[in-house]
Amino acid sequence: MGLSSIGTATEGMQLCIFDLRRGQHEGQELDKILYFFPPDLPFSTQLSVIGLSEGLITFTRIFSPEAACEVIEAERHSHVFYEAEPDIWMVMIVEKSKEPEAIWRIDALREVLKEIHSLFMMFHGSIRALLDKEPGGGLTRAHLYPFIMDYLRDFLVGKKLLLPSFRDCLKERRTVQMLTVGREAAIEVQTLVRLLESSAGNAPCSSLILFQDLLVSTTLSPEDTVNLFTYAVLRLTPLALSSGARSWSYLRKGNTSSHVTAGSTLAPSGSVSEQFYGSQDTSPAGDNRYRVIRPLQHDKWSKGKDGFLITDIWGVDVGGSDVTTPIVWLQHTEERMYLCAYQYKSLTLILLIPLSSILNGEQGVSAVKQQLLENASLKILKVEEKLSKGWGGENAYHVSGYRYLIVDGNRDISRASPPAKVTTLTKESLLALNRLREEVDAEKSRSKWDNPGRDKDLEVSIRAKNNAWAIARITGGKELYMVLEKANETLLYASDAVEKFSNRYCSGAFSLD
Repeated sequence: MGLSSIGTATEGMQLCIFDLRRGQHEGQELDKILYFFPPDLPFSTQLSVIGLSEGLITFTRIFSPEAACEVIEAERHSHVFYEAEPDIWMVMIVEKSKEPEAIWRIDALREVLKEIHSLFMMFHGSIRALLDKEPGGGLTRAHLYPFIMDYLRDFLVGKKLLLPSFRDCLKERRTVQMLTVGREAAIEVQTLVRLLESSAGNAPCSSLILFQDLLVSTTLSPEDTVNLFTYAVLRLTPLALSSGARSWSYLRKGNTSSHVTAGSTLAPSGSVSEQFYGSQDTSPAGDNRYRVIRPLQHDKWSKGKDGFLITDIWGVDVGGSDVTTPIVWLQHTEERMYLCAYQYKSLTLILLIPLSSILNGEQGVSAVKQQLLENASLKILKVEEKLSKGWGGENAYHVSGYRYLIVDGNRDISRASPPAKVTTLTKESLLALNRLREEVDAEKSRSKWDNPGRDKDLEVSIRAKNNAWAIARITGGKELYMVLEKANETLLYASDAVEKFSNRYCSGAFSLD
C-alpha cells in the first residue's frame, strides 16, 4: 500500500495544533492546545509535547528568524513542523521504527499537514478567524477535532495509522492529475464550461470538471483547484461513491496489486468513532454547544434521481425533505460559495455559485440546478461519450521501461506511472528514489532561503544496490523523478533514456540541450 504502519499507541504518532499567542501565563497553558492526537492522552503529556515543540521553534528562530523550523531529527523520533498560519503551528511526531516499511520522507509528511489545513480552511475558514470569533477556543476545537479525525480515518487500517512511506515516492500529494484530451474534445469541454457557468445568469460562477479521478477543466485558482479536486476524489467521484472501489489516485488507497485494501479491515464507523476517536463528536470535552459540520465523514454523499449529488452533512430543511446545499470558502477570492455537484456516468461536474448572488437561498440554488439541466444536459452526454472513447484506462499514462513522476510546481499538476506498474519496482529501487527525493527536498529548501523567488536547476542520479538508476531533474519549476531498473545500464545510457523521455513526453522540458 506504500504506507508506513504507525500504531495508535502513544509512542507511534502524535499530531498537535497549538497557538503561540495563547496560554503564555501561568495557569493558562491549556489554552494554547487547539488539537491533539491521540486525544485521550493526559493533558500533562500533551503540554509536555507542545512545550518541547514550542521550545524547538523558539530556539531555531534565534539562528534563523526568517526561516521557520521545518524538521528536527532526534534519536527515536522525527518532529515535522508546519506553520499553518502566523503563530499557529501543526506538528507531527513520528517514532523511528525498526519495521522495514517504516521509512518515510519528511516533506511527504509535511504535505499531509498542509492538506489537513487547506481542506479545513475550505470548509471552515482560517483557524485564526475562528479564534477571533470565539476567543475561548471552544469553537475552534469543536471544529478541528472531528474534522481531523475524519481525515485520519482514511489512513486507518485495523488499529494502525498508515502514513505515506518510501513506496509513495512516485506520487505527489497536493497536486491534481489531469486528463489529456484531444483538440475536438477540448472544444466540447470549453463549450460545456460556458453552459455551466451561464446557468446562474450574471453571477460570477466557477466550475470544475472531472472524468473518473482526473481533472478535465477548472476555472478556479491553482490552490482552490487542488483543494476541491482533493475533496472530489475523496468523496464525490463515482469511484468515491462506490464503496471499496479501486482507484489509481494516491488520495484513496485502493486495492492495487497485492496490497491490502484499507476498507476491508476498517471497523464500522460507529465503533471506530468510539474506540479510535474517543466519544467526542464536537470537542474533546464533549461540548455540544456548537453546530459542527463534518464534510469528511464517510458514506454521506449519494446520487439523486436528477443526477445531482446530495448529502445531509450541511443539514436538512425544516420539513426534513430537502438537504441544505454545501458551502465552501475559496482562498483566492475569499468568497463563500454554494457547491453544486452533478454526475453522469464517469463525469463529475462541480459548479460554485457565490452566496452573495443568490438572494433567496435554497430556492435560488434549485433554480440554478434546473437551469443547468436545461442548458447543459445534451452537452454533458456528448462530452462524457467523447472522453470515454478517448480514455485508455488507468494504465493510459504508462510508458514501457520507465517508472516516473512529473511535477509542475507552477500549476500544481502531477503525472505518474500507474500504481500497479510502480509495484513492480523492487524495494531497493524505491528506497534509492526516496533517498534521492530527500536530497532534492533539502536542496530546494536551502535554495528557497538563499535565492528567494528563483527556481534552481538540478540534476541528481543515484545507483541503487540492485544497479537500478534513480534520477531527478529539476528545471524551471518542473520536476522529473525516474527509476530505470535495467541492471546493465551505464549512467550515460540512463541519461540518454531520460533525454528520450523528456523529448517525447515532456516537449523537451527536461532535456539538457
